[in-house]
Amino acid sequence: MDLMHVVMEIRHRRMLLKAAGAGAAALVGAQAAVIASLAGLDWWKHRNRKVRDAPRPGTFTAQVQDSELSIYTSGEALYEDQLKAIDGAQTSIHMETFIWKNDEVGQRFLDALNAAAERGVAVFVIYDGFANLVIPNSFYRFSDKVNVFRMPAVRRKWWRGPLRYTGVNHSKILVVDDNIGFVGGYNIGSLYASQWRDTHVREVGPAVWGLRNSIAQVWNEDRHPREQIEWVPPQNWDPEVRVAANLPVQLVYPIRYLYMSAIERATDHIWITTPYFIPDQQILDALVDASKRGVDVRVMVPKDSNHILADWVSRGFYGQLLDADITILLYAAAMIHAKTATIDGEWSTVGTANIDRLSLSFNYETNVEIVDPDFAAEMEKVFEADSEHCEILSSPRWRDRHPMARFAETVLIPLRPIL
Repeated sequence: MDLMHVVMEIRHRRMLLKAAGAGAAALVGAQAAVIASLAGLDWWKHRNRKVRDAPRPGTFTAQVQDSELSIYTSGEALYEDQLKAIDGAQTSIHMETFIWKNDEVGQRFLDALNAAAERGVAVFVIYDGFANLVIPNSFYRFSDKVNVFRMPAVRRKWWRGPLRYTGVNHSKILVVDDNIGFVGGYNIGSLYASQWRDTHVREVGPAVWGLRNSIAQVWNEDRHPREQIEWVPPQNWDPEVRVAANLPVQLVYPIRYLYMSAIERATDHIWITTPYFIPDQQILDALVDASKRGVDVRVMVPKDSNHILADWVSRGFYGQLLDADITILLYAAAMIHAKTATIDGEWSTVGTANIDRLSLSFNYETNVEIVDPDFAAEMEKVFEADSEHCEILSSPRWRDRHPMARFAETVLIPLRPIL
């Protein structure tokens, strides 16, 4: 009798495993079908779309303690000031970027960096290998005097810890002479100069130290001391301007805590702009809780981003946000790629991290955090200007969406942890 019971139990488990396998296969098949359909829909929608320049609210400035900060909303203006800083460099240039296009803008940066190195400036460049797989290696013709690190997406030690050795370098930083620093969402390329709405910030003064140090930490990992970027002391502590930089190789992810801490302190308003909104449960709960205690929570995302899969995974959160009276603003004028937030007229952040799992718990990212009412006031001007180009998503309209849209959103829920 005991033997019969064992046999029956084995058969039962085999049936369960077979059913689970069939269910997983069906889910994967449904996901593949949904993704293929979305890709086709995206192609159809954009096949004849005319290219147009993105709105540019302008350049805004604020004095924060001993540093002068400028907010850029135009790629053309940003690139000109970055190139001007590179051309005027006297001692050092440290640059870190994600996408580096082989077009006119990309060539100007390459030429400027090479020229700086040739005249004796110490030049260090980090760029991501995975993001630039489609760019011919022949484009990156650096002078022998430029120190270059093309970060591979998967390092040889990946098997020792996938989270530590597979993150891409999503930071976009430029530091010149340890006195001028730039950080934000802009990649390098003509497309981003005019057709995308993005945000970058420039720091002039002692606050630049944190940006330089974040590049040095990435560069110096596993390098011989003779090849490392030397440590320099900060001019002061700059308590009102701080840099948070993810360092996956050390399993350090401070940007997520930066957002969580600020959201939990909010008493009046939280205004967030992000191109991809795929929060983890804790950040989602923090935003919902803030709204429930009377905080004006607004989340601005693209109406149609450059990644349709991310758009549809993001849509799966809209119902919960709307139920909590959180305002969803769909930016319709162009692709908005800014990664910014401002809270209570006091706290702000500008940087490279999206509100998604990849940025907050996987990639190399860099955000600057500013606690200053004057800077927050300028950030609010930018948000309000961008809001003029948004559609406000309403709860009744969202509830009336097509049943197939609901099906697609449900099928894509398992992809949230990897996007």
